[in-house]
Amino acid sequence: MSMTITEKILAAHAGKDVVRPGELINAHLDLVLGNDVTAPVAIRQFEKTGAKKVFDRSKVVLVPDHFTPNKDIDSAEQVKMMRDFAHSQDLENYFEVGRMGVEHVLLPEQGLVLPGDAVIGADSHTCTYGALGAFATGVGSTDMAAGMATGEAWFKIPESIKFVYSGTLGEWITGKDLILYTIGKIGVDGALYQAMEFSGEIIDKLSMDSRFSMANMAVEAGGKSGIIEPDEITLEYVKLRAKREFQVFHSDKDAEYTQVFEFNGDDIELQVAFPHLPSNTRGISEVGDVKIDQVVIGSCTNGRLEDLRIAAKILEGEKATPNIRLIIIPATQQIYRQAMKEGLFEIFLDAGAAISTPTCGPCLGGHMGVLAAGERAVATTNRNFVGRMGHPKSEVYLAGPAVAAASAILGKITGPEEVL
Repeated sequence: MSMTITEKILAAHAGKDVVRPGELINAHLDLVLGNDVTAPVAIRQFEKTGAKKVFDRSKVVLVPDHFTPNKDIDSAEQVKMMRDFAHSQDLENYFEVGRMGVEHVLLPEQGLVLPGDAVIGADSHTCTYGALGAFATGVGSTDMAAGMATGEAWFKIPESIKFVYSGTLGEWITGKDLILYTIGKIGVDGALYQAMEFSGEIIDKLSMDSRFSMANMAVEAGGKSGIIEPDEITLEYVKLRAKREFQVFHSDKDAEYTQVFEFNGDDIELQVAFPHLPSNTRGISEVGDVKIDQVVIGSCTNGRLEDLRIAAKILEGEKATPNIRLIIIPATQQIYRQAMKEGLFEIFLDAGAAISTPTCGPCLGGHMGVLAAGERAVATTNRNFVGRMGHPKSEVYLAGPAVAAASAILGKITGPEEVL
């Protein structure tokens, strides 16, 4: 019986030959993830269960990345609880400040998530790992606690939607533009509890960094997960990092989808999502005159090396306009080191940017770039809800690194063609 890649992965982890959408299963997990916001709640619930040890100390990953380095006493206490738990459980994968990174960039980089895996994380953007051909989804802290104790999670098998991207992409356009364009077309609930499967000739040529950006924002369309079938680009990335065996799955040619969307890359320009929804998208030619106060380039969506290289290419020899705060946040220490080695930091500093240690920081209004009332930011992050980056009367405009860098130079939302 034919199945999608998502159905095949979940069937394998449930010990079944076949599963169907709507079916309830218990799946064995390859990884359970928590961060400094969600893990403390999960740890308390774990302790309430009476469990003494996690199911596998190599498969529970804790990353302090949201309010770190700790911004206040409360955040320090949260991380201390997580740190103490990690040490008491002798976890192999606790990433302290100085070694940590933004979790959804760090885990693939470290080879902790691989094709064919089933992964839960107490963070909604866990769906990022679908770019590797894994089933990965965000859960609540209680489900994380159960996962830590048992190594299992229950799921309702999601239906799948297929997205096919044909044609070619224009200069500067990345996976961020593709996913913003897609969310703009189907809405923030257009894929509610469904697996978003990305395919087509454009995806086949897309870099891993751009693929991660696309899978990352599946949740912004209501998706249970986002996923891309592994290919040579995936395997080249994975084989440099994998420390264990993995299994590659592919959708059957006659697999069933609830819908199939076909998009032509020639019709897609650089995208900007206006407040206060990721679906409120416009092409760069339709933006108009929107003055801004801050630019943030980073996050689990766009803090990778490809993003920093794009920003540097635009900012080289230029300066951010004096009334703009330009904040650059490499997503991991490896990316930080490589960007420094390539001379990108010198370009950013010459442009007047502040360069941060890896952190989620401003994305959730935590620190390192919180907005005041009336301020506007262009950010390469993933959400622009009311108050997401600070004051409820501030505004966040989502874009890719090219638009973000160009906007810093002019002090208003613009594309690279306006500054180069």
